[in-house]
Amino acid sequence: MEKMRKLVNQIAYTPPQERLRTLSPLQLSLIPLLSLASTLYGFALPIRHRFYQLGLLHKHRLPVPVISVGNLTWGGNGKTPMVEFLAVWLANAGISPLILTRHISLWRNVEIVMVNAMIPWGNHQLIPLGPLREPLAALTRADIVVIHHADLVSEKDIDAIASEIRKVKKSLPIFLSTLAPLYFLKAGNMSCKLVLMNIRNTLVLCVSAIGSADSFVERIKKLGPAYVDRLDFSDHHSFQAKDIDMIKTRLRNLQSEFAMKPFVVVTEKFLICQDYDRSPEILKYLDPHEVLILCSSLQILPHKGNTEDSFKKCLAAFGNEFVIFKRCD
Repeated sequence: MEKMRKLVNQIAYTPPQERLRTLSPLQLSLIPLLSLASTLYGFALPIRHRFYQLGLLHKHRLPVPVISVGNLTWGGNGKTPMVEFLAVWLANAGISPLILTRHISLWRNVEIVMVNAMIPWGNHQLIPLGPLREPLAALTRADIVVIHHADLVSEKDIDAIASEIRKVKKSLPIFLSTLAPLYFLKAGNMSCKLVLMNIRNTLVLCVSAIGSADSFVERIKKLGPAYVDRLDFSDHHSFQAKDIDMIKTRLRNLQSEFAMKPFVVVTEKFLICQDYDRSPEILKYLDPHEVLILCSSLQILPHKGNTEDSFKKCLAAFGNEFVIFKRCD
């Protein structure tokens, strides 16, 4: 299943004109089936919206404003760090937010759409042929767009993404964000914080189960290790014994090649995906290799007059108590 997910993911992010050159025969054989499923999915979307318009499906209103943090493509768009950013901001302001992940029929007062700057729309096709959960026209329902990982691409790329967004909704406020590394936690001692410089000139194996592994690896490289290797698993992957064996094999090969013991670096989401109670049990099997957890926080980047303060003002206009609704992939 993991292998199939990777094959489909590569199809989704390969432009049609490059398929024959870059995709395997197996992947090419999957395209007609994926295309049919994508077409059926595309027919179902407007029917569902029509049901809401006719009153056959209902959206439930809560007595407090609801902020929806969503995306148009599957995984890797920064929804989780954005929810954390919002929760911390509201808590610091004396407001206790309620965070929901499944209650899709809620009426939303504010729709925040997250876009991954590194891979914004893939091949522009609907799932499963492409990564789009909805066509770009769905941006008409958005109140705010945040282009995430904006510091990892060029200004030209940002302008191109913003241009596509404004073709759909010209007045849409667009903000930029980054995921700033803060420190490491030791997997064996979660109360121990390590400075980011700890991995400078070391050997690192990045192990991830997130939607955008490239951004994670690029940020680790910027911290100055001597060499960075990677093992990428699909978003929300639940690690099994065979995965741990794969990681241990890669670690042995790295140690043999470079004559130094590698560190394993994972993201905070690794813990969330495996559940906090299970994670130490999984990670202990990687002994004697040290496992470090990269802790990061979302930051709004100043860009063309839009700042963190103006982002917060956009939200504050809707009320002073919030339910935060994170759409699930």
